[in-house]
Amino acid sequence: MDMQNKQMGERKRFNTRTVAMIGLMAALVFVGTFLRIKIPVGTDDTMLHFGNVFCLLSGLLFGGVPGGLAAGIGSALFDLCSEYASEAWITFINKFVMGLVAGLIAHWGAKQAGKARMIVAAVCGSLSYCVLYIAKTIITQRLIYAMPWAGVWPIVAVKGAVTLTNGLIAVAASLILYYVLKPALQRAHIL
Repeated sequence: MDMQNKQMGERKRFNTRTVAMIGLMAALVFVGTFLRIKIPVGTDDTMLHFGNVFCLLSGLLFGGVPGGLAAGIGSALFDLCSEYASEAWITFINKFVMGLVAGLIAHWGAKQAGKARMIVAAVCGSLSYCVLYIAKTIITQRLIYAMPWAGVWPIVAVKGAVTLTNGLIAVAASLILYYVLKPALQRAHIL
């Protein structure tokens, strides 16, 4: 019984391996976000990119908080190195939630999550980000830029469509990568 409690404690706290995995996944999120197609939307822009794939993959592989940290840190670092620097803190929160939700659902109470749970985890993580991003867009356009509602909705429609497309790509690609990487990571005793 003592050995089991010790193993549970080791899984719950952050060790060197966990911090290294957060750093590695944050780097993948950062690089994946640079692989992008910018889309102008009025006075603003949005983009299709592969960073969300690694945000979801972080949560699916490593769980809620580590996955959320990797997603948030990698995305915020991208913003700090680009024209989006002023929004880095918002991006950190939004992407953290994305990885957190995917990770919590994927690892909730079961040692081995089935495929259905992994799909639900990826979809819920992606949808949580979509909702937060669209809310941020509405708040920014309406309250910061003081745009009338007639001008806000077309921007929200375009950004929402791109975000949902990003989300669908991220769900599909992260699940494929999860099932490709999981056996190798288990053999290496990383998972």
